[in-house]
Amino acid sequence: MEAKAEARYIRISAQKARLVVDLIRGMRAGDAINALKATNKRIAPAVEKVLRSAIANAENRFNDVDVDKLIVTAAYVNEGPRMKRIRPAPMGRAYRYQRRMAHIVVKVGEKATA
Repeated sequence: MEAKAEARYIRISAQKARLVVDLIRGMRAGDAINALKATNKRIAPAVEKVLRSAIANAENRFNDVDVDKLIVTAAYVNEGPRMKRIRPAPMGRAYRYQRRMAHIVVKVGEKATA
């Protein structure tokens, strides 16, 4: 039993988003939400929104799910497309820079009993 939620084309570099996503991987869902609320990063509210969406997907998809026992089974950030931009530079030149995007994926499920 596993439910997934995904946020695509988030305007932040994947490297910065991974710092926050690495915090919640393997945690219980409730503890992960509390950790994200206490995290002082710009991307933390977006990751929390994706996590809440994954929890809601689990509730809607499976009838016998216990929300208190859900854990974050997988959480990762992939790089999205880059927007190429040009910045004026001295003497008629131009500097190119890239605005990066990321795709955030969070999966929640119940711990496998062995």
